[in-house]
Amino acid sequence: MAFSRTEKRRRGFVLALLCVAQFMVVLDFSIVNIALPSMQKDLGLSTQNLQWIVSAYSLTFGGFLMLGGRMGDLYGRRKLFMLGLLLFSLSSLAGGLAFSGIWLITTRAIQGLGAALIAPSCLSLITVTFAEGEERNKAFGMIGSIASFGFAAGAILGGLLTAGPGWRWVMFVNVPIGCVAFALAPFLLAESRVHSEKRQLDVPGAVLITAAVVALVYALAQGNQWGWISPSILALLALSVILLAAFVVVELRAPSPLMDLSIFRQRTVTGANLINLLAPGSFGAFVFVLTLFMQKVLGYSAIEMGLAFLPLALVILVFSNASSRLVMRLGARRLLITGLVITVIGFVLFLGLSATGAYASTLLPGLLVIGLGMGCVFSTVVIVATDGVSDEQQGLVSGLFNTTMQVGSGLALAIIVAISSGRTTVLLQGREAMKVALTGGTLSALIACAAFDALAALVAIFVLRGKPARPSSDLVFVHEEVESRQATGSLAR
Repeated sequence: MAFSRTEKRRRGFVLALLCVAQFMVVLDFSIVNIALPSMQKDLGLSTQNLQWIVSAYSLTFGGFLMLGGRMGDLYGRRKLFMLGLLLFSLSSLAGGLAFSGIWLITTRAIQGLGAALIAPSCLSLITVTFAEGEERNKAFGMIGSIASFGFAAGAILGGLLTAGPGWRWVMFVNVPIGCVAFALAPFLLAESRVHSEKRQLDVPGAVLITAAVVALVYALAQGNQWGWISPSILALLALSVILLAAFVVVELRAPSPLMDLSIFRQRTVTGANLINLLAPGSFGAFVFVLTLFMQKVLGYSAIEMGLAFLPLALVILVFSNASSRLVMRLGARRLLITGLVITVIGFVLFLGLSATGAYASTLLPGLLVIGLGMGCVFSTVVIVATDGVSDEQQGLVSGLFNTTMQVGSGLALAIIVAISSGRTTVLLQGREAMKVALTGGTLSALIACAAFDALAALVAIFVLRGKPARPSSDLVFVHEEVESRQATGSLAR
């Protein structure tokens, strides 16, 4: 289908807007971590309360993703996208002005809620704006490259802002981005939603899945601190399992379920979400562990740590964008497997890590290879996850995709940090020097990262087979063409 020059330009602006919003959300994952020591010193936070700056965001973000995605389907994706931008921007401003730890933690929780509305809306707006195939693959390639670049760039920007104007600008930086995106959204985005005679939200299902994910994310966040076999952690994990089981029962009986469980019959949806539980989480844990290694072993400053990650961010940016074209030649499954295998090789290159090694010889090769592999993975896995999914389920699938990424990130970080800490403790008990012990712990963590990606590659090989037929549905997807023409006309003028 051919589009006019004006329509192509409008779609380009739509993609740019969604990329900026996704960049802002992903950036927040890593940019805050660099500023935590400065936040603790300035606000007088205890170590126990400090972790809540991260956990408060994770709990609301992970807990409300499924609900946010489904609400976008039912009540309007653009509407939820704008509401999320408003919440995120205002809470970022309030967080930058925080005068106490409780105030900052509260604003971080609201930030997470805003992100839970933005993230699934971004993906579903892409799927309903761009046709399935080459056009959509290019859009996902671009947003995947921007999002993955934002994850690594957070470490760079966080270091520069913290060392420069101060940690408060880690929060303030979101405000102009969010406000500009909010102002442009009504002119660039056409409203879209599911049109059905029974447009009602499955409240019991929403409550159960939100509570289940919150309990699980909280357990993962606190596991290393409280102990994985402590009564509190075991109770939280058991509660999460019970709530998930209750959610499944409710969904099977609900007349208008929050999640149509038959969607898991599509191997692409199931496989992509299993991979999403493993690969992005191992990458996030890798950035976290390597940041600590650079700081505590190599003695890097915040700016030096940021610059050290720059090659990784640039390679991810380039290859995430290029992968959209490679998908058309190689196929998404083959490219995804290739990317995961390359990432495992990148982790193997870190086996020569030492407390006295130079950056160019011990860190850079692995960073470049991991960037190449994850550049292919980040954009390809979202193409696979949305392949063959009907328009009226895109918000649901996008919410599910972001939820598995969030839960997987918490799971991978908890396991890999526990492995690293355990190995470091063993080496210290063997009277090794602190830097040697920390290096040994880092190596063990990197081996665990490689294992996560190897398992993801096996999922891609054995689960992602064939291409499902596009599901049929009695629901009619509605685009509000009047708003689309108004947006096009305003751009033409």
